[in-house]
Amino acid sequence: MPPHTPLSPASMSRADSRPTGRHRAPDEAAPQVPAQRVASGIKGLRTAIVEASGAVVPAPRSARHRAGSYRSDGAARKRSGAHRAPAANQPVETLLRAARSRPQVLLGALVAAGLLLTAVPIPQDSGESTSVMTAAAEAVGVIDKPVEKKPAESKPEPEAVQALPAARPSPAATPAPARSTPDARRTESKPEKVTVPAGDGPFNSLRTTGSRVVMLSFDDGPDPQETPKILDLLEKHQVKAVFCLVGTQARRHPDLVRRIAEAGHVLCNHTWSHDLKIGTKKPDQIRADLGRTNAAIRAAAPGVAIPYFRAPGGNFTDRLVTTAYGDGMTSLYWEVDPRDWEHPEGETSEQHVKRIVAQVKKETRPGAIVLSHDFNQPDTTTAYTELLPWLVSNFEIGVPGAEPAPATPSPSTPAPETPETPEAPEATPSLSPSVSAT
Repeated sequence: MPPHTPLSPASMSRADSRPTGRHRAPDEAAPQVPAQRVASGIKGLRTAIVEASGAVVPAPRSARHRAGSYRSDGAARKRSGAHRAPAANQPVETLLRAARSRPQVLLGALVAAGLLLTAVPIPQDSGESTSVMTAAAEAVGVIDKPVEKKPAESKPEPEAVQALPAARPSPAATPAPARSTPDARRTESKPEKVTVPAGDGPFNSLRTTGSRVVMLSFDDGPDPQETPKILDLLEKHQVKAVFCLVGTQARRHPDLVRRIAEAGHVLCNHTWSHDLKIGTKKPDQIRADLGRTNAAIRAAAPGVAIPYFRAPGGNFTDRLVTTAYGDGMTSLYWEVDPRDWEHPEGETSEQHVKRIVAQVKKETRPGAIVLSHDFNQPDTTTAYTELLPWLVSNFEIGVPGAEPAPATPSPSTPAPETPETPEAPEATPSLSPSVSAT
């Protein structure tokens, strides 16, 4: 057939014509399976990323430009210059270099490609789907592939252990209840803070009786010579007084202690040995001294009340007054002090007696506490033979609130010694400071 002869319509039918050469009609595109669609999408994503980043990726070489091809004369071509075959990993390096130099463009390309390719899911074995965008990002190394986690092995639950019954303490391990025996020591609780009522003397001691009653007090006895004489004078004028006893003297003369108590006079603690510095000692030492003195007094007159305490020399301290009050004893000071204990050089007994009488008459007023001494002071005894009639005529003499305490009735028979143990606090007379005190 001549080359310019027109084709008949029948011969132009593509179904009947046989495709020949490079002008044959392309075959209809076969339907792509999901894997092919994924590969096609990844290829397009790669191209889009390269174009967006501006990287130059060599096109696939044709046969004649392929490395290692031969010329028409059969001689092998040498690799040189631009025709040198690129390394196998050059496209990947180019992509990574572009990603590092222009990350914003890469991210924009990924987003744009993702919008186009997210509709193509990749079926997974687990039934879940992963978009092409995720697959492409994993392919170029932008994100890491998820590591499949192995399902945690289920540990077998421990078998239930039956609880053992509670162990019962053996009789030997159970402490036996403490028996109340006389020898058992009681656990002492922490002592509460002691609050001493306000007094008009040093450190809340009492300078006055708080009433119109004048109270006489005699210190440092009992004395075997003078104490009996003073007791006789007081009994003659029906006067009750306070006797402040020293512990050592009470132990030496228990009969006089009993006589004082039986006559209805009031007893006062004056320390064990007339310690002038007892106020500077620790509370435990003070308490031990006062307890020992009280024990000696009660050994002579069991059950006698000891409501008062007087510091030797009047050397009261807050600690001393507080400790004594904690043991049930109110501290006594004085308002009238004739200084009967003082004997100036050259002073005769008559002068001494006159001085005592004059001082007591001058300073005594309602509510006053008068200090005197019955220990080794014969001039004092003489002075009171004159003072007692005057005092009784001008004042009410006695001990406010004091009641005679029961004592052992037989003065001739000495009472047995009792152990020196501290006694319980006792009630004290209600003496309050006098308004008229100065």
